[in-house]
Amino acid sequence: MGSSNGRTPPLRLVTIVNARSAMTARKTTGKISADRIFMEDIPRPSREVIDGFLTLTDLAGTVSDAMDELGIAGAIPAAVLSPMLPGSRMVGPALTIRNIMQSTPPTLGAMERKSKQADLEAHNLAQPGDVVVIEGVAGISSLGGNSSALGKRQGEAGAIVDGGTRDVATARRIGYPVWARGVSLITGKWRLETVAINGPVQIAGVPVNPGDLVIADDNGVCFVPRGRIKEVFERSRALSLAEDQRNLDVAAGLSIVEVANKPYFQKLRKP
Repeated sequence: MGSSNGRTPPLRLVTIVNARSAMTARKTTGKISADRIFMEDIPRPSREVIDGFLTLTDLAGTVSDAMDELGIAGAIPAAVLSPMLPGSRMVGPALTIRNIMQSTPPTLGAMERKSKQADLEAHNLAQPGDVVVIEGVAGISSLGGNSSALGKRQGEAGAIVDGGTRDVATARRIGYPVWARGVSLITGKWRLETVAINGPVQIAGVPVNPGDLVIADDNGVCFVPRGRIKEVFERSRALSLAEDQRNLDVAAGLSIVEVANKPYFQKLRKP
């Protein structure tokens, strides 16, 4: 995103035209009724937007700071949603799944091998760079090794699970980043029912809609409403550049007094 004069050009917030939208709709798996799929194609930001965020120093922390200044609540610490693949950095649009507890006793579902989970449909709809975002149930796995393998093959950026995940070794081996409330061997296949795909979900109390931008690293997860991506990026970039300059000054030997009193960060301008 650099330019010949050393300045970063303004971010162009455009939505990639989905090639599939001009084609016949993709065949669905039949794992969930069509009326529970709220949209097949989610709004997706351009590659320029994704790459712009990925250039930020201290990715999720910087975005969290920018959201604070802009009055946007959407940051969740890693103490709540922990990274299963430490060192990962992820930016991409949310493709959402909502799971609830089902009424059928799990032993009956297991004996009949009948699952009401439909996460496969979400992977079927996913495009490269999408982030699967699951509203699940605490202590029960909403995403395991098979789903991780499918997500990796589909080119997904990774997954966020407000609930349990399992088969973490598989996700780590194939390099599929997952953030989750915890790890649980208890399968959701016989316990959970998928009631919506690409509808609104709640992740650790944060409302998330399909197409919202997901930003995650070792510090936690941020959800940026899709209508505010541009302003969040612009403020995040300003904060990141200021932080980079302060780090350079520290490395160059400026005294603590000088660093403490240098105006690295400018107040957000009111419209």
